[in-house]
Amino acid sequence: MRALIDIGEAELKALDEIAREEKVSRASLIREAVDDFLKRRDRLKDEEAFGLWGDQAADGLAYQEKLRSEW
Repeated sequence: MRALIDIGEAELKALDEIAREEKVSRASLIREAVDDFLKRRDRLKDEEAFGLWGDQAADGLAYQEKLRSEW
């Protein structure tokens, strides 16, 4: 899929230089940057959720049993 984006001249020059050095296209670099951004963002979401119940005094098993007893 194609997307139209605005990128400053300095950034384009930097991308072109990297593309020449790595012998890849500018589009390939941009795709890689977007992939890295999305992976980093997902990883941050996971880290935010890790230990979410850490400040809770309730035992996890007791909480689960309490919820199931309501069935």
